[in-house]
Amino acid sequence: MPVARRVDRLAESEITAVLDLAAEAEAADGVYPLSEDVVLRIRNGGGVTYLAEADGILHGVAQVADGSGELVVHPAFRRGGVGSALLPAGDLTLWAHGDSPAARAFAEARGFTRDRVLFQMRRPLGDDLPPDRLPDGVTVREFRPGHDEPAWLAVNARAFAHHPEQGRWTEHDLRLREAEPWFDPAGFLLAVDIEDNVLGFHWTKVHPASSTEPALGEIYVLGVDPGGHRRGLGFALSVAGLRHLRDQGLNTAMLYVDEDNPAAVRLYERLGFGVHATDVQYHRNG
Repeated sequence: MPVARRVDRLAESEITAVLDLAAEAEAADGVYPLSEDVVLRIRNGGGVTYLAEADGILHGVAQVADGSGELVVHPAFRRGGVGSALLPAGDLTLWAHGDSPAARAFAEARGFTRDRVLFQMRRPLGDDLPPDRLPDGVTVREFRPGHDEPAWLAVNARAFAHHPEQGRWTEHDLRLREAEPWFDPAGFLLAVDIEDNVLGFHWTKVHPASSTEPALGEIYVLGVDPGGHRRGLGFALSVAGLRHLRDQGLNTAMLYVDEDNPAAVRLYERLGFGVHATDVQYHRNG
């Protein structure tokens, strides 16, 4: 039985081992087991990581920050108690990527209940995109690193004031993503008025092809300032970003949206998106 140890900051060799394990799990399950937030914490620090090892071999990993985390066990070492050994005590939420019966059974057997559902929606990027008619007095420009961070963070906080993760982003969170290889200011669209005040934004992301997926364009973050709402701005920004992704030669767009955000789900359905996959968050009271 492997022993789980707590690590506050992973060494480079440990980072490599964790990401290699995640890749093995993706190959076996058809879905990558770690979110972007968790991967960033693994690479850059933040939260706590638990490693389950035996004879120098990594069997599983859990990463937890602020009572929320993710857990993955190497396919060769499942059903042997590794997942249970990795679970920290106390109040905890865990994300399961893909609404699989195995993840549901694991969670329910350990006292977790289904707490939140996140849809992954997709649509093809063909020639059927609607026109992106902006409200009067609004133009769209690309994000300027080193200049637009404060304004964007302020609008993001207002637009996602009730969102459990997005609305709490700090400058550190933003800078980490600006340093990622995928970051492209040309795909980070800001809607501004004639005085260059940020009214809304559509930040796109490109996912390279992997062993299980083709290259995908993502509506990464889309928001409109509730204090300066312009009718139709969210729809127009959505279309502008999708046109940008199509111009990059991508064939499919994706996004994540909470099941309990019906207004956003309806917007994306109007844009031709349908549910492709489901992620589930489970909660256990301490």
